[in-house]
Amino acid sequence: MVKSRAYVDHVLELLAPLGEVKARAMFGGWGLSLDGLTFALVADDVLYLKVDATTLPAYEALGLERFVPFADQPEKAMNYCPPPDTAFDDPEELMAWARPALEVARRAAAGKRKKR
Repeated sequence: MVKSRAYVDHVLELLAPLGEVKARAMFGGWGLSLDGLTFALVADDVLYLKVDATTLPAYEALGLERFVPFADQPEKAMNYCPPPDTAFDDPEELMAWARPALEVARRAAAGKRKKR
């Protein structure tokens, strides 16, 4: 179920220092992308940032868990985690979490291009 567009617009404002971030409704939530790379999503009015083996440990150290789209299927956790709540009070802190998520998306895209 697509949730609050107002929340998505707020997140887009917060992420504006990255560039022109676009939101697209998808799978009952929102995909957030920059330069065609999806690096974040919003589900149930929660922002999740893309993670990989390099960035996931920082989230886990704070007890932040990966996004699970279906509560009854925890094994299908996706490679997206919420930033700490404090990041929403400090634009620099949010960027410190968002920029690596964008780099994860870039690495993932580069890996896909190499496999072709």
